[in-house]
Amino acid sequence: MTERTALPPTAHTPGLSPKHIGVIMDGNGRWAQQRGQLRTQGHLEGLKAAKRIVKTASDFAVSFLTLYTFSTENWKRAVEEVGFIMGLVKQYLHAELDFYRENHIRIRHAGDREGLPADVLLELDEACEITRKFDGLQVILALNYGGRDEIVRAFKRLAAAGESASVENLSLFMDNPDIPDPDLIIRTAGEFRTSNFLLWEGAYSEYFISDKLWPEWTGDDLAEAIEAYGKRERRFGTVTGRKVNYEKAD
Repeated sequence: MTERTALPPTAHTPGLSPKHIGVIMDGNGRWAQQRGQLRTQGHLEGLKAAKRIVKTASDFAVSFLTLYTFSTENWKRAVEEVGFIMGLVKQYLHAELDFYRENHIRIRHAGDREGLPADVLLELDEACEITRKFDGLQVILALNYGGRDEIVRAFKRLAAAGESASVENLSLFMDNPDIPDPDLIIRTAGEFRTSNFLLWEGAYSEYFISDKLWPEWTGDDLAEAIEAYGKRERRFGTVTGRKVNYEKAD
């Protein structure tokens, strides 16, 4: 059996603050268009929002934060926009190293490495290596990521290892099997789609939908989402908190 290890979705005690939060950062383009600006300006403001949320998540003692940075479908966008986003990612990874050190933030990656520009991959690998032993918040950049693609790649690794197909075994071959499944997934801009984000890991995640566009998000918005999560009752397919009568009525 492979030595890879995975954590079950119930590893986090219900009722506490979420241990792992995923964020679908939506609305950058709309933010810019509403202000008569280029879409690229929206991505720049979205990057600033991401840094605010990373800092707040760290302050809230969240352990894992997965940011949907660039999907496998985003390559269909205009070449200029894709190039700008990749440039922002490269800049962020390099320019924020002092921020990572100061806050003990570890950078990790989820997604397909193949297809990423060599210079972006170089900065990504360097950031992951430099921060590898940091013991604070772990920020997982979902870059060139798609939930379906991750499942397919996991199946290929499973087959190559000669393992039988099962939920438990496949979980061991996902991109980051040591990271617990997200307790909470946040989606901004009022959309109600999963958009191919953490399809396997998010099977039992709670969702928080915000009407605010991503560049508008602040630490107070994350605090609101965490507070809302704290009021949820997570059951994982079971019935808790009350006695259920299964007898037929007369």
